[in-house]
Amino acid sequence: MVQLTAAEKKEFITRNLQEVLGEEKLNTILKERDLKIYWGTATTGKPHVAYFVPMCKVADFLKAGCEVTILFADLHAYLDNQKAPWSLLELRSKYYEAVIKAMLSSINVPLEKLKFVKGTDYQLSKEYTLDVYRLSSVVTQHDAKKAGAEVVKQVDNPLLAGLLYPGLQALDEEYLKVDAQFGGVDQRKIFALAEKYLPQLGYEKRIHLMNPMVPGLAGGKMSSSEVDSKIDLLDSPANIKKKLKRAFCEPGNITDNGLLSFVKYVLFSLFKEGEGFEINRTEENGGDITFHNYKELEIYFAESKLHPGDLKATVEKYINRILDPIRKAFETPELQKLSEAAYPPPAKTKIANSSPSTQEEDSPHRLDIRVGKVVEVAQHPDADTLYVLKIDLGEKEPRTIISGLVKFVTVEELNQRLVAVLCNLKPSKMRGILSEGMVLCTSNADHTVVEPIIVPTAATPGNRLEFEGYNGTPDEQLNPKKKIWEKLSADFKTNADGVAVWKDNFLLTPEGEKLCSKLSNCCIK
Repeated sequence: MVQLTAAEKKEFITRNLQEVLGEEKLNTILKERDLKIYWGTATTGKPHVAYFVPMCKVADFLKAGCEVTILFADLHAYLDNQKAPWSLLELRSKYYEAVIKAMLSSINVPLEKLKFVKGTDYQLSKEYTLDVYRLSSVVTQHDAKKAGAEVVKQVDNPLLAGLLYPGLQALDEEYLKVDAQFGGVDQRKIFALAEKYLPQLGYEKRIHLMNPMVPGLAGGKMSSSEVDSKIDLLDSPANIKKKLKRAFCEPGNITDNGLLSFVKYVLFSLFKEGEGFEINRTEENGGDITFHNYKELEIYFAESKLHPGDLKATVEKYINRILDPIRKAFETPELQKLSEAAYPPPAKTKIANSSPSTQEEDSPHRLDIRVGKVVEVAQHPDADTLYVLKIDLGEKEPRTIISGLVKFVTVEELNQRLVAVLCNLKPSKMRGILSEGMVLCTSNADHTVVEPIIVPTAATPGNRLEFEGYNGTPDEQLNPKKKIWEKLSADFKTNADGVAVWKDNFLLTPEGEKLCSKLSNCCIK
C-alpha cells in the first residue's frame, strides 16, 4: 500500500468541502499522525440518495488513513421535535445501520475500518448527563436557538428539547474522542457553538469539516419529508425514472441542479482512474461522449450542448447501478421486516360500510393542496367583490387565481401572505379571467366572516400539504363531473381548536406543522 504524504492526505480530506474550520490544527495533526473524525446522522426519516454525498467523503477520509466513527444519533432524532418517536428509536437505529452499511458496501468502502456508535450507548451515562447540565449553565438560550436554526425544526414556541440539541452535538466531539467533526454546511452554527463553549468546560476545540448542501430533484434542499425532492435508497427503477422525469433540470442552469450536484459530489468521487461520466446519445443529438472531469461536464451543460433529457437518462443509469446492491440486500425477509417495523405506514381512516372504490373516491390524498405566497393583488376589472391574485406556488410562473375576498381581507393583509391553495381544480373563467386554483378559506355559518387558512411562517411556497395518514399521489386534475372536491369538502373543516382537519385528520406541512384559523368548527372551502 502506497504511503501518502500529509499534503496528499489533506487533499483527500478536504476535496469537495465547502468550508474547513481549524485548518491550522488539521495541518499540525497530519504531520504527526492520522486524523480521527466522526460523522453523525439523526435517525429520523429514511436515508435517501443524497446520503451518498457524506458516504463518499467517508470513503475519502478512509483513503487518507483517518479513523472514522459513524454516529447514529437516535437521541437527537427524538429531541428534534420527536421526529423519531421514543418507541421507534431502537428500530430506526437498526434500520440506519443496515442501510448505511449497504450503501458503503455498494461503493466499495471497507466496513472493518469504520466504527459505528449509537448515541444512547453513551449519552445516557452519568458523566455525559452531568456535562449536559454543566453546558446548560453557560450556553445562553439565544445561542442555543441560533445554533439549531438550520437543523432543528423551528416552531413559534420551541420545545426545550430543541434547545438542548446543539449542545449535545457539541459534547459528542469530546465523548467520541475525535479531532474533527464532519457535517453539512447547514450545521455551521452548531459547530461554532461547539468551538465557543467546549473550551469553557475544559475541553479542546475541534476541527470542523463542512460539505455543501446538495439541491433536491425539485430544486432547493433535498429532504426526507418531501417525497418528490429525493430518491429513496429502496426506490424501484420505475420510481426512479418517474422522479427523474419530474426533476427540475433547466437547460443551461448549473446553480440549482440536483442532478449535476449528484454527479459532482458522488459519481466523480467514485470513478476509478480512466473512468468517466459516459453519456449515450443518438447521432442526431451529438453521439456518445465521456467526461473525465466534472468541470468539463458543467461547462458543456451551461453552454446548452447537453439536453436535460440526456443528463437525466445518464444519471438514472448510474443511480440504478449503485442502488442495485442495496435493493438486493433488502430483499431478505429480516430487513424487509425491519423496514416495515421502523417506518410503519400511517393508519388510514376507513369509511364504514363502503366498497374499496368508494373509499378511494373519498380519500383526501386526491387533493393537490400546496403552500402559496401572494405576490400581487388587484381588483377584478369587472367584479367589485373579486380579487385577481398572482400566487407563487413554486412553479416557474405565479398562477392567476380569482378570490372573493374583497369584503373580508384588505389588499395589504393579502399581499405577501402565505396561503393554502387547492391546485388541481379544473381552471375556469370568472368574469372573463381564467382562475387556476382556489385559496382555501374558513367562514362562519352566515358567511359574514371569511378568512384564508393560516399557514405556518416557516412553510415554503410549493410545499405539498397532506392530511395525516393520507400520503398518496393527488389527481393531476379533479374531474368536475365526479364532484370529488364537493364530496371531500363536506368533511374539511376546523375543529374546536381552530385546526384544519378532514375527519379528524390534521392538514400538515412537510415539516409536520398544522394549519389553523381564528374560526373554530367552521367549514373550509
